[in-house]
Amino acid sequence: MKWALIGYGGMGGWHVRQVKTMPEFEIAGIWDIDPARCEAARAAGLHAYASQEELLADPSVELVTIAIPNDQHLPVTCACLRAGKNVICEKPVALSSDEVQEMIDVSRETGRIFTVHQNRRWDEDYLTVKRILQENALGKVFRIESRVHGSRGVPGDWRNTKRQGGGMILDWGVHLLDQILQLVDEPIVSVHCEVQHVTNDEVDDGFICQLTFGSGLVAHVEVGTSHFISLPRWYVLGENGSCQIDDFALHGRIVKVSDWEKRDAVPVVTAAGLTKTMAPRTEDTIKTYPLPEVKSDVRDYYRNVARAVRGEEKQIVTHAQILRAMKLMEALFRSAEDDCVVHTRI
Repeated sequence: MKWALIGYGGMGGWHVRQVKTMPEFEIAGIWDIDPARCEAARAAGLHAYASQEELLADPSVELVTIAIPNDQHLPVTCACLRAGKNVICEKPVALSSDEVQEMIDVSRETGRIFTVHQNRRWDEDYLTVKRILQENALGKVFRIESRVHGSRGVPGDWRNTKRQGGGMILDWGVHLLDQILQLVDEPIVSVHCEVQHVTNDEVDDGFICQLTFGSGLVAHVEVGTSHFISLPRWYVLGENGSCQIDDFALHGRIVKVSDWEKRDAVPVVTAAGLTKTMAPRTEDTIKTYPLPEVKSDVRDYYRNVARAVRGEEKQIVTHAQILRAMKLMEALFRSAEDDCVVHTRI
């Protein structure tokens, strides 16, 4: 399948490197609005089209990946679809659910595949949590915490401008929220979000949100860019145990109850008193387990899109999922702006 790229920046280069390793694809070329990036592509042995129009007029190109600033996703996606191309758009796919719906409508009108590059569904830390939940390893889960922490602020490019769709809710929140929506198959009934402006006044450079699902399960989702000590990437609480994953490298453990009958504990003495309630369990009533090993190949995303174009299987990242994630991010913005809990059914 002949593939082309619009936007040969950092993420665009990542797409090229992935596709280069896949015999299912042949790279037709790239287009970037910046002549220097086109020249860089030529220096790397890639064909650079003279314009976006030339790329879209190439009848051999079946699939186009769009990796450009967020505010340009809508017009470029629709132009590609109307030119008869199937489209992978980088995340966040749009700046509103209305824009997402317009893309979906054009996809249906043209009969072309339109999907979003939700590549973090192939992160092995996420897939490990997914397996733990699927295997009911912790019993009934009542809380899931998912976070990423950095200490460099918002990147100093278009990502720190509101007009171009910058900020951490749209940049990293879209990943973490999409993962939560894949882990919990229930409607969200309430949303509360607080945003941070530590290093940037125009867009959020961090946020903390709480999502409450219909069953009462709570998901805590957090992104921060001014954290010099990071909290665990995942922290999952169930009736029979807890799971902690410290980082993307999968350092962590599972701790489960082995004996519910032995509830007694030696009180902990603090500087100002003692507590039995918060005393740790004795070693003979708990057991520690390693995290299950889950391997992935992110190129399976591209393989799925190719098969969906051929009609061989359904696309993994669906229109309904794309629209739901966008509506959830809108609820986060609304909650933060109005300083309230948003009661909804997403």
